[in-house]
Amino acid sequence: QVQLVESGGGLVQAGGSLTLSCATSTTIFRFNRAMGWYRQAPGKQRELVAKITSGDSTNYADSVKGRFTISRDNAKNTVYLQMNALKPEDTAVYYCNIIDLLYREYWGQGTQVSVSS
Repeated sequence: QVQLVESGGGLVQAGGSLTLSCATSTTIFRFNRAMGWYRQAPGKQRELVAKITSGDSTNYADSVKGRFTISRDNAKNTVYLQMNALKPEDTAVYYCNIIDLLYREYWGQGTQVSVSS
């Protein structure tokens, strides 16, 4: 059973920063096609925020480019999302996602990020 344990959400004022963390097991962390962060705001569809591939290529949603950074710590089996210059429209539940070598997807439980104006 693959588990993704997220942490780091919270309430922050506009312009502030938060860092989300997603920890998982060594096996899935080492052998995957991509890891990413998605978010879902109330009444909206879940959307990709940022993704990092096994080759360390990254891509970002246009709305977060230049403000968010996805990274991974191989020693800690953890993927991070550094979020700077947060805006009220970034308010959502953020989910960690991993795609394994067989293209199976796994999701974290979600962590709430709320940005006040």
